Order: sequence, then C-alpha cells, then structure tokens
Amino acid sequence: MKDTLSGHAGRIGPNAVLQLLPVLEAAGGAALRDDLMQAAGLNEPPSDAGLMDEGPAAAMHRALRARLPGRAPDLLREAGARTGDYILAHRIPALAQRVLKLLPSAMAAPILAKAIEKNSWTFAGSGAFRVVSTRPLVFELTDNPLIRGESAPHPICGWHEAVFDRLFQTLVDKRLRTRETCCTASGGGLCRFEIGRD
Repeated sequence: MKDTLSGHAGRIGPNAVLQLLPVLEAAGGAALRDDLMQAAGLNEPPSDAGLMDEGPAAAMHRALRARLPGRAPDLLREAGARTGDYILAHRIPALAQRVLKLLPSAMAAPILAKAIEKNSWTFAGSGAFRVVSTRPLVFELTDNPLIRGESAPHPICGWHEAVFDRLFQTLVDKRLRTRETCCTASGGGLCRFEIGRD
C-alpha cells in the first residue's frame, strides 16, 4: 500500500532486518548475510534510528524463505525473538515492565496488547493491525508486508509469532504461546494470531 500523496512505499521498523543479520551470519557466515542483503537491495544495514522502507525488509524475508526453505522458519523465529529482546531493552520503560510483571496476567495481558496495537506501525508497516479481543488474546494483521504476495501450504509469520512470544512470556506469563491460525500466504484473508497457554 502506498501513500498516495507522497508516492512512498510503506515503512517498517529496521529491526525486521537488523535482528536478522546476526542470525544469518551465525547460520551461514558473512557470505549468507551479504547474499541476502544483496537480494534485498541493501548495500549496508539500515539505520537503527527511525523507520525504513518495508520493501527491502520484505525482500530479505522472502529471499531467506526461498533459499533456505527448511531452515528459514527457525531463523526467522530467532530474529523475531531478538526483536522482542530489543523492544524490552530499548522501547518499554523499566518501570512499565516491573508493573506489568506484578499485575495478574488477566490484567497485564490487555495492557500489553493495547500498547502493541498503539505501536504496531513498527512491525505492521503498511498493513493494518488490530487487537480483536483480549480475552482470549487475538490479533489480526491485514496485508502483512513481510509476506505480501507469497504462497505457502501453512502459515509463515513465525517472525511475528516470536516477537509476541518474547513480549508476553517475559512480561505476562511464561506459559503463553502465539499460534498463527490464519495466514494470507496460505489462503486466508488476513493473518490471525491467537495467544494462550500451552
């Protein structure tokens, strides 16, 4: 989706790429990292300040799934967990984290969900994110730019699942797990994430 006034493509948080780079280097060395950066049209890592065009981020995720189909899900989940760690270290104030951890999970989960919704532009890009319900926790992401145009026999938004897992397991309840129950890549009209205990 484009901004029709400026003509610019959507923008997304740079951690969609930055947290994937060390994962790629650990998995296949600098050659794999640089190969996938080139496939994404990136000559250098994006700045960690502000947002980046979502196109290169999506291209890197797509290239990884195409070149390493067997390993891509685990690598993307690892990058998603690292993104969650970054958010915890740099984006959610320590006091807010302490308060969430002290609250009963039934109170903490909706507060965290609403905060995620408020800041969803960082991971949804030009897509549209909404909290469908907080009891149970259900999120929907329409037109997810990181998988736009892809086709798969099963849901493929493991990066998003891992981001949500890290945040909710750390701040609400370590037993919570995110499952993508519907995905546009596998024929759904949107990407739907349900968060609950194992």
